[in-house]
Amino acid sequence: MTDPDSQDTNVEKGGDEGIKLHVLGLFVGFVTGLPQLIFPIFAAFFGTRGSDNPLISIAAVSAILLFSLFFRWLSWMRFRYHIGEHDIRIESGIVSRNARSIPFERIQDVSIEQKPLARLFALGEVKFETGGGDGDDAKLSFVSVEEANRLRELVKAHKSGQVSVSHVESAVPDTDAPPIFAMDGKRVFIFGLYSFSLVIFAVLGGLAQQFDFLLPFEIWDFRHWIGMAEERGVTVENLNGIGWTAQIILAVGALGALIFVGFATGIIRTMLREYGFRLERTAKGFRRRRGLLTLTDAVMPAHRVQAAVVQTGPIRKRRGWHSLKFVSLAQDSKDEANFVAAPFATLAEIWPIAHAALIQEPDAAVRFRPGIAKWWLIRFVALVPLVIVAIWATMFFAGAPFQQAGLILFAPIVFGFFWWLEWRCYGDFVDGKQIYVREGWWRQSLSIAPQVKVQTVEIYQGPIARRQGLASVNFGISGGSLEMIALPLETARAIRDAVMEQVAGVDYALVAGEARHGTIA
Repeated sequence: MTDPDSQDTNVEKGGDEGIKLHVLGLFVGFVTGLPQLIFPIFAAFFGTRGSDNPLISIAAVSAILLFSLFFRWLSWMRFRYHIGEHDIRIESGIVSRNARSIPFERIQDVSIEQKPLARLFALGEVKFETGGGDGDDAKLSFVSVEEANRLRELVKAHKSGQVSVSHVESAVPDTDAPPIFAMDGKRVFIFGLYSFSLVIFAVLGGLAQQFDFLLPFEIWDFRHWIGMAEERGVTVENLNGIGWTAQIILAVGALGALIFVGFATGIIRTMLREYGFRLERTAKGFRRRRGLLTLTDAVMPAHRVQAAVVQTGPIRKRRGWHSLKFVSLAQDSKDEANFVAAPFATLAEIWPIAHAALIQEPDAAVRFRPGIAKWWLIRFVALVPLVIVAIWATMFFAGAPFQQAGLILFAPIVFGFFWWLEWRCYGDFVDGKQIYVREGWWRQSLSIAPQVKVQTVEIYQGPIARRQGLASVNFGISGGSLEMIALPLETARAIRDAVMEQVAGVDYALVAGEARHGTIA
C-alpha cells in the first residue's frame, strides 16, 4: 500500500510546473497493459524458437517488455496536470506536446474507477466528462484515492460557485449519506439469474480464432473432429445403436450444460459489475458506487437529468422487477450512454429516485394513446417483401434444398406476430408537464421527459404517412430523444405548440441555479 501523504506532497510542489501522476501508476499501467503485448510477445517467441539457444527467445521477450516500460516511463515523465482558477489543464506527449484546457463549467461528470491492482495500491483513475462526445474527454491514470476525491470535490465546488481556490487548497468531500437505493448480495444474485448470457462462447470462439496458430490442427476443421471421434469408436451407427432413450438423455444433458453455463455467466458478470451497488442523493447530485473487482464511484448532478427510462421484460415484469436509467449530458460509456440509477428494483423503489430528479410517474388513470393499427399494418406489408427476399437469398447462397423453401412463407407469419406484439405494446401520452412514450414487447421501456427539458420539436412525414394524413413527432433532448409515432397531423402540431409554450416560459439560468442548490420543490 502507498503512503497517502506522498501524493499530497507532490501536489504542494506542483506549482507552475504542474502535478505528476502517482509513480506507482507506472507499475499498475504496465501490468494492466500486458494483454496489449500478447501478439508482439508471441511473435518474438515463435520467431526465435528455431534457435538452439533458448536464451535468445527470453531476451527477445524481455526486450519487448522493457521497451514498453521505457515508453510508459517517458509518458509519465512528460505528463502534467494543472488546477487553475477556472479550469484544469492537462499536458502530455513525448515528442510533440499536447495541452488541453477543460473549464470547470464544462465538466459534467467526474468519476473515479479502481481496478483490482489499482485498489491494491490505493490508486484511482479520474475521468472527466463534458458531454462533447462519446467516452471520456480526459483522464488521469493514476493518482492516489485521496487526490482523486480531492479533485472531484474541487470540481463540484467550483461548479456550484461555493469556492474559487487554487490547487494547493483542499476541498472537503461529501460525507456518506444514507442510500436512497442499494442492493445486497441476495438481490445481486437474483439479478444475475435474470441476466442469462452465452457471451462466454463468443469470447472463447474469438480467442480460438485469434490463437489457432498455436494449435497443431485447424480448430474449425470439422472433418478433423469427426475423424478423432471415429478413432475413439464414436460413429453415427454407434449413436443410432444406443437407442432413443440414451440419445434423449445425451441431448438433455448437453442442453442442461448449456443452460448452466448461461446462468453461471450471467451471475458472474452481474456480481462483478453490480456488487455493493449503492446510490446516494447528495447535495451535489446522485452518487453511485458499485463493483466487486473494479470499483467505480460516479457522481451525476441532478440538474443534468434530462429524462428517465424505466425498463423491464415479460419475464422480469411478472415478478415486479424493473430498472431505472437517467438520460443525461454526462455519459456513462459503460452503460449505453445513460446513468444507471437502479438496475434491478421494484416500482415502489424506482419512483422515489425519479422524484429526486424531479420526474413524476404517470398517474394510474392515464390512458396511453395506442398506435394506429392501419399505420402499423401498412409498415408491415411494406417490409414483408424485403424479409422474403432476404430469407430466399440466404437459403440460395447457403445451398439449402428446395424442399425447405416453405420457410419463406412461414417466416412472414412469425415476423408478423412479433410486429403485432410491438404494436400492442406501443403507447404515448402528453400531460401539462411531461412526455411519456411506451414501447417494446421484449425490452419494454417507458421513457419520461419533462417538457422543460425539450430543446427541439420536429414534425416529419414520410411518403406513406403524408397520404394517410399522419405525422411523427421527435422531441430532442440533450443526450437522447423521444418519438411519438403516427399522430394525426393536427394533433402533432397541437402537441408541438403546447410543448414549446412550456419551454419558452422557463428561465433556464434560474432553473439550473436552483437545481444545483437543491431549492426546487
